[in-house]
Amino acid sequence: MYDVKSLKAEEFINDEEIQDCLRYARENKNNRELVDEILRKAEDMKGISHREAAVLLECDLPDEIEKMFRLAKKIKDRFYGNRIVMFAPLYLSNYCVNGCTYCPYHAKNKHIARKKLTQEEVRQEVIALQDMGHKRLALEAGEDPVHNPIEYILECIETIYSIKHKNGAIRRVNVNIAATTVENYRKLKEAGIGTYILFQETYNKKSYEELHPTGPKSNYAYHTEAMDRAMEGGIDDVGIGVLFGLNMYRYDFVGLLMHAEHLEAAQGVGPHTISVPRVCPADDIDVNDFSNAIPDDIFEKIVALIRIAVPYTGMIISTRESKRVREKVLQLGVSQISGGSRTSVGGYVEPEPEEENSAQFDVTDQRSLDEVIDWLLEMGFIPSFCTACYREGRTGDRFMSLLKAGQISNCCQPNALMTLKEYLLDYASDKTREDGEKLIEKELANVASDKVREITREHLKDIAEGKRDFRF
Repeated sequence: MYDVKSLKAEEFINDEEIQDCLRYARENKNNRELVDEILRKAEDMKGISHREAAVLLECDLPDEIEKMFRLAKKIKDRFYGNRIVMFAPLYLSNYCVNGCTYCPYHAKNKHIARKKLTQEEVRQEVIALQDMGHKRLALEAGEDPVHNPIEYILECIETIYSIKHKNGAIRRVNVNIAATTVENYRKLKEAGIGTYILFQETYNKKSYEELHPTGPKSNYAYHTEAMDRAMEGGIDDVGIGVLFGLNMYRYDFVGLLMHAEHLEAAQGVGPHTISVPRVCPADDIDVNDFSNAIPDDIFEKIVALIRIAVPYTGMIISTRESKRVREKVLQLGVSQISGGSRTSVGGYVEPEPEEENSAQFDVTDQRSLDEVIDWLLEMGFIPSFCTACYREGRTGDRFMSLLKAGQISNCCQPNALMTLKEYLLDYASDKTREDGEKLIEKELANVASDKVREITREHLKDIAEGKRDFRF
C-alpha cells in the first residue's frame, strides 16, 4: 500500500501507485483542460504532485509543451536566478564488488584498470583542481569494503580540507558513495561533508534487481531507504537521481518525484539536489544494450518537469552531456554543472594513458573549466563557486525555508559575484576575465538591497587587493 511517510521502500515507492499513475496519465495525455489546470497550479511555484507531473510528461500537445518550458525557466529564475554553481568530481577508487550491468566498475570487468588514490595522490589531484579554480568537489568511489572502507573515505575528506595552495581551497566536499549505515553517515557528517548523493538508478524493483544481480547493491530496500538513514545520521542535505535509460523513463520519473515527496513528508525537507544522468558509453558498456535510452527532446522535457514539480531543488547535469544539450537544459531548470571533469581515478594532474582506462563513463563535454566558465558568461549566466550556505549553517530545512521564501538570493547573488571575482583574478584567461568583469558590473545593479550592494562592491575591491573568502 502506498504511504508517502512510510520508511519502507516498497510503501513510499509503491509499484501499484506508479502503475495507476501512469494509466491515469495515458488516459489524460491530451486532456487540455486538465493540463492547463495543472500548469495554473504550477504557476504558484509550490510544486505539483507526481500524478500531475506524469500527466504533463505524457502530454504531446506542442503548445502545451512550450508552456511547460516557459514555466520551468520562470521557476528556475525565481529560485536560482541566473547563477550556475560549478563543481568537479574526484574519483578516489574504482575497486567495486557489485555486479551492476550498466557500470564498467562491475566486479567481473577484467579490462578496466583498477586504481585507488593514496593520500599523497589525493593531495596532488586536489592541488591540480585548485589550480583550475574549483572550490567544490563531489567524491566518487566504488563499493568495496576492503579497498574503500569508510575510514578511507574519511581520511580522504580530511586530506582534502587540509590542503591550502596559493589562493586555492576546497570549501565543500560532497560525497557520492554506496548506501551505508546510520553510524557511517554520522561519521560523514562529523567529517564536514556537504551533500550526500546517491543515485537510485531505477525505482522499478524488478528491473533494479536484474540490473544489480550481485553484491551489496543488489538489496533494493537497503539502497532505496539510504536517504532516510543518512538524515537519521544527521546529514541535512541529500541528493537523489536516476540513471535515465536503464528502465522506462516514465516509471523512473514518477518514482523520482515520489522519493522527493517522501523525504519532504517523512524527514521535513526534500532533496537538496536532483541529478539527471543518462546511460552513456563506457568500457565494457554499450548504450545499445539498453533499449530504454531516451532522446534529447524527452530528456529536456524531463528536466523542465522536475523543475516544475520540485521547484526548490538544485538540479545537476554532468559532462556526460554535450555542450548543446547542456545549453538547452540550463534554460529549463539546471542550476549546477561540472566543468573540466575527469571520470577516471585521478586524471587531473596528468591525463590518464588510454591503456590504463579507469573511467566510469565517457566525457562528452571535454572543454576546460575556463572554457565552460566563459561559455556561461557569454550566455549571461553567473558562474558561482559559492559554498557560503554550507559553511554558514544554512543547510537542510534552514536553507529550504529561505529558498522557498525567496530570501536566499539576498545571499546567493553577491556571493556568486564575489567567488566569480576570485576565479577571474586567480585562474581565468584574459578573455574570460574581461567577459567576467563586464558581467559583474552589470549584475551588481541587480542586487536588490542597497546596503548589500554597497558591501558587495567593497568586498570586490578587497578581493582585487588580494583578500579572499568573503561571504554573506
